[in-house]
Amino acid sequence: MSPLAFGLLFIGGLFLGMLVLIEVGRRYGNKRLTQLEGTPHKGVGPIEGVVYGLLSLLIGFSFFGAAGRFDARRQAIAPEANIIATAYARLDLLPAAAQPAFRELFRQYLDSRLETYRLLPDIAAAQSELAHSRQLQFEIWSRAVALARDTGAPPAMGLLLPSVNQMGEILTTRVEGMKYHPPMPIFFMLGMFALMAAFLSGYGMAGDKSRSLLHIVGFAVAVSITLFIIMNMEYPRLGFIRLDSADTVLYELRASMK
Repeated sequence: MSPLAFGLLFIGGLFLGMLVLIEVGRRYGNKRLTQLEGTPHKGVGPIEGVVYGLLSLLIGFSFFGAAGRFDARRQAIAPEANIIATAYARLDLLPAAAQPAFRELFRQYLDSRLETYRLLPDIAAAQSELAHSRQLQFEIWSRAVALARDTGAPPAMGLLLPSVNQMGEILTTRVEGMKYHPPMPIFFMLGMFALMAAFLSGYGMAGDKSRSLLHIVGFAVAVSITLFIIMNMEYPRLGFIRLDSADTVLYELRASMK
């Protein structure tokens, strides 16, 4: 199952579950009122406050963390473009005969990097293309080292080799950065507290002659959409929230490689 399908299933199930538990809580509350001959609920206010407070804290911290990680992933794109651009510019320092082959490898490498993210959310295809990117980066490095040995390591290679090495480092940084997420039990805990809050909300409505569908549906929608947005920020490119606009700098760099 794709991450997007899992997210939609999780949020859809949470939304329906909240609606059901609100009604279950309301009916249970009405039953208790009947058993207690209309005596108002007592002693549940602090419990409701704790559950609502924990839900609010969990959502707040999760949203803040997801937004921070999303921004970090977005900001990592420009440094990669700068590193590749610097290394590409330093190819001018190489012997004229060696430049065409290196420039073609750089173009293939950047094409592969862009293709990796274009293929998402097809994770298997993206991982295959990522392996291709690593292979191209290794080939660039190997050829640069071989050229340095053949030419007696001129000063130009002292500039190119560190840039090529940085290309590999930023690639690893971006790939590893995509893996940083809260443990999956955190999302299930958020769902659990949302369902508990829904039940207590319904329990608190006991005794009302009619249901307020606006408040019931609005509460379920607000919580579900918020969690869905959090999950999309945690897994950009796999859902509705993308980083395509931030990739513009890489596309512009590729267009400049002639």
